[in-house]
Amino acid sequence: MPARSKAQQKAAGAALSAKRGKTPRSKLKGASKEMAESMTEKQMEDVAKGSTKGKPEHVD
Repeated sequence: MPARSKAQQKAAGAALSAKRGKTPRSKLKGASKEMAESMTEKQMEDVAKGSTKGKPEHVD
């Protein structure tokens, strides 16, 4: 499931970084914190990958 917005991609990237141990989980907040707790590493990779070109910053 690819991200529908740039914000989703950023959140997934931050959560993936924490899941891999590159960023402390205490630095996560909001959607990235929820993603880190509820998604697998593969799911986060799928959301974070791809181009941001043409995507809106946020989706309602």
